[in-house]
Amino acid sequence: MSAPTTSLEDYQKIFLELGLECKALRFGSFRLNSGRQSPYFFNLSLFNSGKLLANLATAYANAIIQSELKFDVIFGPAYKGIPLAAIVCVKLAEIGGTKFQDVQYAFNRKKVKDHGEGGIIVGASLEDKRVLIIDDVLTAGTAINEAFDIISIAQGWVVGCIVALDRQEVVHESDPERLSATQSVSKRYNVPVLSIVSLAQVVQFMGNKLSAEQKSAIDSYRKAYGI
Repeated sequence: MSAPTTSLEDYQKIFLELGLECKALRFGSFRLNSGRQSPYFFNLSLFNSGKLLANLATAYANAIIQSELKFDVIFGPAYKGIPLAAIVCVKLAEIGGTKFQDVQYAFNRKKVKDHGEGGIIVGASLEDKRVLIIDDVLTAGTAINEAFDIISIAQGWVVGCIVALDRQEVVHESDPERLSATQSVSKRYNVPVLSIVSLAQVVQFMGNKLSAEQKSAIDSYRKAYGI
């Protein structure tokens, strides 16, 4: 279940170091919404200070720049995707060069507004625009699927998605293809799904910082649920 070892980029190392520092990334025993008992937990909302957000935006921006994906608008699904879309749009303008200066951002309301400017989309128009969806993680892929529908109705088209962490685990154990949420979304919509880091890279980064018990728990979890 292990992935080939590749050297981590500096922005990935900083992202993981800060994740541990602010306890966004923790190891132990955690009950997930899926009902699975996970040996680690990741909560991006704990990147909640100016320092942490600036570095988080840098990590997202670097992953996007390295992908060479071409897009016009970053779309953040409500609610967690909203601040991500905004801060990454700013960071891309700062470090991405001239081709990112005019990247826009947008997000959706949970309820359609029937007064003022109305509608469900806030920010840039998505009509005839290439859209990159940004979010924290993919689990069942439900929020991303809703985002695709919203963007399609707004007459934009999705060219890719990016998340902070790819958990690299199957959505359904009964799936004969054993696709992860990221793989499932990529296959369904025929677009790339990027991430700042994957679980394999998290394990690589932690190395000897993990106890023998923690390593064993992660190995068992990946054998049961890994792609």
